[in-house]
Amino acid sequence: MNKRKLTIAVTGLNNIDSPGPGIPVIRALKDSTKFDVRIIGLSYDALEPGIYMHDLVDKTYQIPLPSAGQQSLLTRLTYIHNTEKIDVIIPNFDAELYNFIKLQDTLKEMGIHSFLPTLNQFEERQKWSLPEFGSKYGIEVPKSKMIHSIAEVHTLAYEFGYPLVVKGKFYDASVAYSPDQAMGYFNKINSKWGLPIIIQQYTQGTEVNLTGIGDGKGNLIGAVPMRKTYITDKGKAWAGVALEDPKLMDIAKQLVKGNKWRGGFELEMIRTTKNEYYLIEINPRFPAWVYLAVGSGQNHPEALVQMALGENVAPFESYASGKMFVRYSYDQIVDLKEFETISTMGEL
Repeated sequence: MNKRKLTIAVTGLNNIDSPGPGIPVIRALKDSTKFDVRIIGLSYDALEPGIYMHDLVDKTYQIPLPSAGQQSLLTRLTYIHNTEKIDVIIPNFDAELYNFIKLQDTLKEMGIHSFLPTLNQFEERQKWSLPEFGSKYGIEVPKSKMIHSIAEVHTLAYEFGYPLVVKGKFYDASVAYSPDQAMGYFNKINSKWGLPIIIQQYTQGTEVNLTGIGDGKGNLIGAVPMRKTYITDKGKAWAGVALEDPKLMDIAKQLVKGNKWRGGFELEMIRTTKNEYYLIEINPRFPAWVYLAVGSGQNHPEALVQMALGENVAPFESYASGKMFVRYSYDQIVDLKEFETISTMGEL
């Protein structure tokens, strides 16, 4: 079968100890049985390793940070599109999604397709709105609170007790066992991601995650649950195994049916010893471990591209549990001239 040639732009090339989803998404697209893809990497920093993975990324362009706003992003994407003729774009960072969602209609008029959550879907699952989100869709959520000042930490013992979880609005989460630890995490996360800081009740149990994709019409196109088997000091999965977890699958189906989720997502859940499930986070894009879904028989990025192009996609009927992923570090040897080129010219 002749595979359709596509040029696909992908962000999230920071394949480091706290990896972005970009490289796993690209690997999934390279494995596609339907598309022959040319990958355009979109980077924010000249040291993102994916820039130099020339077997996966055909060309890379730097784009402005999300804080630069929609117009700066549109101007840069217009330049890149005029050169590369992008068919589909897949953003992979929470912090950039707002700009891409706002621009998706404009980009589509240019010929750049995407398949993103709606702005309402993106906003209602924010960490500070999670209790309301859970109540709306019938999912248990730990108690949480948004704080804007370190002075508020002193009142947390009365409301939450210790331990409790301190979270950034986009990334980072740490378990604090005392007010001093909570203040330390507050300052650390605030300096990196800004306010507000989210405080969440600590829930004892086993963390189980699910990578999924919805068609925007209430159908769960694919889903694979996973349990982390090795966790880094940043709380990131360095190894994990695909699970048979019917209850978690039912929760994902219930959620997607209720809010008609559009695109990729990740559920982060705590399963208690009483087999109760608590939603601690929903990420509005593929997780960095999405390639486990491909290894288990479901190519979610390929399905996302199909839906971005307006094609109907039948739900995956099954997946292989017991498949594992294990990450590893790899020293790439890069010519300094390449680093200088991407740093000064903004493309490589």
